[in-house]
Amino acid sequence: MDIYNKTADILLVEDNPGDVELTLEAFEKAQFAHRIHVAGDGEEALDFLFRRPPFQDKPRPDIVLLDLNLPKVGGREVLEILKTDPKLKAIPTVVLTSSSAESDVLSSYNLYANCYVVKPVMAEEYTNVVLQVEKFWTDVASRPPIG
Repeated sequence: MDIYNKTADILLVEDNPGDVELTLEAFEKAQFAHRIHVAGDGEEALDFLFRRPPFQDKPRPDIVLLDLNLPKVGGREVLEILKTDPKLKAIPTVVLTSSSAESDVLSSYNLYANCYVVKPVMAEEYTNVVLQVEKFWTDVASRPPIG
Protein backbone atom coordinates (compact mmCIF):
# COMPACT_ATOMS: atom_id res chain seq x y z
CA MET A 1 0.00 0.00 0.00
CA ASP A 2 1.24 3.46 -0.86
CA ILE A 3 1.71 5.30 2.44
CA TYR A 4 0.27 8.42 0.82
CA ASN A 5 -2.95 6.61 -0.07
CA LYS A 6 -5.31 7.46 2.76
CA THR A 7 -7.68 4.57 2.15
CA ALA A 8 -6.99 1.79 4.60
CA ASP A 9 -8.17 -1.73 5.30
CA ILE A 10 -8.95 -1.88 9.00
CA LEU A 11 -9.46 -5.11 10.91
CA LEU A 12 -11.74 -4.63 13.90
CA VAL A 13 -11.40 -7.56 16.30
CA GLU A 14 -14.38 -7.23 18.61
CA ASP A 15 -16.86 -9.72 20.07
CA ASN A 16 -19.35 -7.18 21.44
CA PRO A 17 -22.01 -6.53 18.74
CA GLY A 18 -22.85 -3.16 20.30
CA ASP A 19 -19.23 -1.97 20.04
CA VAL A 20 -19.00 -3.27 16.48
CA GLU A 21 -22.14 -1.34 15.58
CA LEU A 22 -20.86 1.86 17.25
CA THR A 23 -17.57 1.60 15.41
CA LEU A 24 -19.21 1.02 12.04
CA GLU A 25 -21.63 3.90 12.66
CA ALA A 26 -18.73 6.21 13.58
CA PHE A 27 -16.96 5.43 10.32
CA GLU A 28 -20.17 5.87 8.33
CA LYS A 29 -21.00 9.14 10.08
CA ALA A 30 -17.55 10.52 9.36
CA GLN A 31 -17.81 9.31 5.75
CA PHE A 32 -14.45 7.58 5.87
CA ALA A 33 -13.66 5.63 2.74
CA HIS A 34 -11.81 2.95 4.66
CA ARG A 35 -12.80 -0.67 4.41
CA ILE A 36 -13.59 -2.24 7.75
CA HIS A 37 -13.38 -5.98 8.24
CA VAL A 38 -14.76 -7.47 11.44
CA ALA A 39 -13.54 -10.54 13.28
CA GLY A 40 -15.78 -11.62 16.15
CA ASP A 41 -13.16 -13.60 18.05
CA GLY A 42 -9.41 -14.14 18.21
CA GLU A 43 -9.44 -17.29 16.12
CA GLU A 44 -11.25 -15.51 13.28
CA ALA A 45 -8.79 -12.60 13.57
CA LEU A 46 -5.82 -14.95 13.15
CA ASP A 47 -7.50 -16.65 10.19
CA PHE A 48 -7.99 -13.21 8.60
CA LEU A 49 -4.44 -12.06 9.35
CA PHE A 50 -2.87 -15.25 7.98
CA ARG A 51 -5.33 -15.34 5.06
CA ARG A 52 -6.63 -18.77 5.91
CA PRO A 53 -9.98 -19.90 4.43
CA PRO A 54 -12.43 -18.30 4.09
CA PHE A 55 -10.23 -15.15 4.14
CA GLN A 56 -7.58 -16.18 1.62
CA ASP A 57 -8.67 -13.45 -0.82
CA LYS A 58 -8.91 -10.67 1.78
CA PRO A 59 -6.26 -7.93 1.94
CA ARG A 60 -3.82 -7.69 4.80
CA PRO A 61 -5.11 -5.01 7.14
CA ASP A 62 -3.26 -1.70 7.34
CA ILE A 63 -4.43 -1.25 10.94
CA VAL A 64 -5.80 -3.63 13.58
CA LEU A 65 -8.19 -2.47 16.31
CA LEU A 66 -7.99 -5.25 18.89
CA ASP A 67 -10.11 -5.96 21.95
CA LEU A 68 -8.31 -7.91 24.69
CA ASN A 69 -11.22 -9.94 26.02
CA LEU A 70 -12.14 -12.25 23.18
CA PRO A 71 -13.58 -15.76 22.94
CA LYS A 72 -11.65 -18.72 21.50
CA VAL A 73 -8.25 -16.99 21.33
CA GLY A 74 -7.72 -14.01 23.63
CA GLY A 75 -6.58 -10.61 22.46
CA ARG A 76 -3.21 -10.89 24.21
CA GLU A 77 -2.46 -14.10 22.35
CA VAL A 78 -3.55 -12.55 19.05
CA LEU A 79 -1.28 -9.58 19.77
CA GLU A 80 1.66 -11.82 20.62
CA ILE A 81 1.24 -13.90 17.46
CA LEU A 82 0.76 -10.80 15.31
CA LYS A 83 3.81 -8.99 16.68
CA THR A 84 6.15 -12.00 16.46
CA ASP A 85 5.31 -12.89 12.86
CA PRO A 86 7.83 -11.34 10.42
CA LYS A 87 5.15 -10.56 7.81
CA LEU A 88 2.60 -9.08 10.22
CA LYS A 89 4.54 -7.39 13.01
CA ALA A 90 4.69 -4.00 11.28
CA ILE A 91 0.90 -3.67 11.16
CA PRO A 92 -0.07 -0.88 13.56
CA THR A 93 -2.12 -2.51 16.29
CA VAL A 94 -4.33 -0.48 18.59
CA VAL A 95 -5.63 -2.23 21.68
CA LEU A 96 -9.18 -0.91 22.11
CA THR A 97 -10.59 -2.45 25.24
CA SER A 98 -12.70 -1.80 28.33
CA SER A 99 -9.88 -2.64 30.74
CA SER A 100 -7.99 0.20 32.36
CA ALA A 101 -5.93 -2.16 34.53
CA GLU A 102 -2.25 -1.20 34.64
CA SER A 103 -1.30 -4.85 34.16
CA ASP A 104 -3.26 -4.97 30.87
CA VAL A 105 -1.72 -1.72 29.65
CA LEU A 106 1.79 -2.90 30.52
CA SER A 107 1.35 -6.40 29.08
CA SER A 108 -0.05 -4.95 25.83
CA TYR A 109 2.91 -2.62 25.38
CA ASN A 110 5.30 -5.44 26.33
CA LEU A 111 3.71 -7.40 23.47
CA TYR A 112 4.43 -4.40 21.18
CA ALA A 113 0.98 -2.88 20.87
CA ASN A 114 1.32 0.46 19.10
CA CYS A 115 -1.34 2.10 21.23
CA TYR A 116 -3.64 1.28 24.14
CA VAL A 117 -7.05 2.95 24.33
CA VAL A 118 -9.69 2.37 27.00
CA LYS A 119 -13.21 2.28 25.55
CA PRO A 120 -15.42 4.99 27.03
CA VAL A 121 -18.72 3.83 28.48
CA MET A 122 -20.90 6.46 26.81
CA ALA A 123 -21.75 5.85 23.14
CA GLU A 124 -20.95 9.40 22.00
CA GLU A 125 -17.56 9.34 23.73
CA TYR A 126 -16.85 5.90 22.26
CA THR A 127 -17.60 7.23 18.77
CA ASN A 128 -15.28 10.21 19.32
CA VAL A 129 -12.45 7.98 20.52
CA VAL A 130 -12.80 5.64 17.53
CA LEU A 131 -12.75 8.62 15.17
CA GLN A 132 -9.64 10.09 16.82
CA VAL A 133 -7.83 6.76 16.64
CA GLU A 134 -8.80 6.33 12.99
CA LYS A 135 -7.81 9.87 12.08
CA PHE A 136 -4.41 9.55 13.71
CA TRP A 137 -3.54 6.18 12.14
CA THR A 138 -4.86 7.03 8.67
CA ASP A 139 -4.22 10.77 8.31
CA VAL A 140 -1.34 11.62 10.65
CA ALA A 141 0.89 8.59 11.13
CA SER A 142 2.87 7.09 8.27
CA ARG A 143 1.99 3.43 7.98
CA PRO A 144 4.44 0.84 6.75
CA PRO A 145 3.73 -0.99 3.48
CA ILE A 146 2.20 -4.36 4.37
CA GLY A 147 2.72 -7.22 1.96
